[in-house]
Amino acid sequence: MAFDAGMLACVIAEIREKALGARIEKVFQPERDEIVLQMRSLEGGKRLLINAGSNNPRIGFTAEQKENPMSPPMLCMLLRKHLQGAKLTDVRQEGFERVARLAFETRDEMGFSCTRYLVAEVMGKYSNLIFLGDNDRVIAALRTVDFSTSSLRQVLPGMKYELPPKQDKTDPLAVGEAEFAALLENGARERPLDKWITASFLGISATVAREIAYRSTGRTDTPLGESDRERVKQAFFATVAQIRESRFSPCMILQNGKPVEYAFCELRQYGGGFDLQPFESAGLLLDAFFHTRDREIHVKQRAADVLRILTNADARIRKKLELQRAELLDCEKGEEYKKYADLITANLYRLSRGMTRVELTDYEDYREDGSFGTCVITLDSRLSPSSNAQHYYKKYNKSKKAKVELARQIELGEAELRYIDTVFDALTHAETAADLSEIRDELYRSGYASRMKNYALSKKPTNPTVAQFRTRGGYRVLCGKNNVQNEYITHKLAGKNDYWFHVKNLPGSHTVMLCEGEEPSVEDFTDAAEIAAYFSKGADGQNVEVDYTLVRNVKKPAGGKPGLVIYHTNWSCIVTPNAERVQAMREKK
Repeated sequence: MAFDAGMLACVIAEIREKALGARIEKVFQPERDEIVLQMRSLEGGKRLLINAGSNNPRIGFTAEQKENPMSPPMLCMLLRKHLQGAKLTDVRQEGFERVARLAFETRDEMGFSCTRYLVAEVMGKYSNLIFLGDNDRVIAALRTVDFSTSSLRQVLPGMKYELPPKQDKTDPLAVGEAEFAALLENGARERPLDKWITASFLGISATVAREIAYRSTGRTDTPLGESDRERVKQAFFATVAQIRESRFSPCMILQNGKPVEYAFCELRQYGGGFDLQPFESAGLLLDAFFHTRDREIHVKQRAADVLRILTNADARIRKKLELQRAELLDCEKGEEYKKYADLITANLYRLSRGMTRVELTDYEDYREDGSFGTCVITLDSRLSPSSNAQHYYKKYNKSKKAKVELARQIELGEAELRYIDTVFDALTHAETAADLSEIRDELYRSGYASRMKNYALSKKPTNPTVAQFRTRGGYRVLCGKNNVQNEYITHKLAGKNDYWFHVKNLPGSHTVMLCEGEEPSVEDFTDAAEIAAYFSKGADGQNVEVDYTLVRNVKKPAGGKPGLVIYHTNWSCIVTPNAERVQAMREKK
């Protein structure tokens, strides 16, 4: 899965083909470790994303537009000062390292023509983005590296830029057949072929190494000693030739519709249960692979407090429900307490103070031989027989009342669990900081303020921004990504004769198809139902049942939690949500 040197070569070839000579129009920094350069060339507008984070570092064109912070960070301001209006004149890969150098023709503070460089080091947890001036002097860096961090290389403003320390490996683009054969001969025979490749050559990821092993031996775990040397050499140099000649075929491997792996070349090593999806460009591939991953990471980072509150509340309620259900089972003994009290009352003349137990005839236990069973009752020796009867009557009445109250409390607890599930589901669909802010406000209003330290409710409530789609017939579909947006769509935006959709018996979004007095086609209903299924907990399932009805049939119960509605008249349909189809229907902002 690593963004290796081969993938970087694929991206650089695409940048050289489509963006050389492009002008930088704007510079954005949507995340702390991510820069987006909006540029315009003869082919039109392009957005070049450079992510130098430790989780998903990469560089490539992107079609996604992320929400930017209200106040741009210092690095973003510096890059705007130097690069806005600059022309991209060159982009190259430093050797076969995961380092890309972008050269820009611009003007300095005095108005003289000069060249500035952006160096993207896409190296996992050591990734960095460094801005260079004349003579490769560091102007700024996303992460500065001083002597306390590394004794091998420092990255500080004013210092001359140096490449990362070289590894004791061979450059696959420079190795000859004789040298390759010698390295192969000296390798440990018991070592797996793919491990030998990654340990011997620069910039080759484990995925590509396994692919070379598979193409040469038919397996991914073949030991070096059992491999055919000639076939290994052919597979290795065929892969290297693809990089050297820029004959890339980017592809992604999916399992059950979820991205698993990607590479700059075709991956044949995966068998049944996996699907191979080719892409026309590296940018499209990276967008498709990292879209969901990036969103999940950002949600975890930005909504850590909300996740902690919800997780703790979920655990607390489940534990409370477990105890209440155990108490409810004990309440089933209430009828036994009444029977004991009745038997004691009927046999008062036979009992006396000081008795600890008594065996009495149970006239309800009639047997086939005409006799009756007996019942052993424990007595409190300190109480009179009548007081013991009253004691059991009190326990019976207490259990009767507790049974009603416990059933009510269990129902309330289960309703709160269902509500928490809807908020968990909303977090999976949150895309912007505004979405997360709406979820926090909702939790604050729902009574979770004591667990949200230093949180202040939004003073100026604004109308939520909901997701909008177009069906095949051109009907507009609105979809809420959290309970605040759900209520806004259902009770504010929708007309009484519009159609309302929701996945059946699962947390999910309210989805409304605006009909404007018309009757949509079957295809339009299917599209709207797919959207509702995709924005629900059943998004990864198949044959998901979706309820739909007219908006006038949807009511909010008095005192109900945010997003809670009831309806009694509806139709149902079965759909299988498809992420690509749903995203294709979505209207761009």
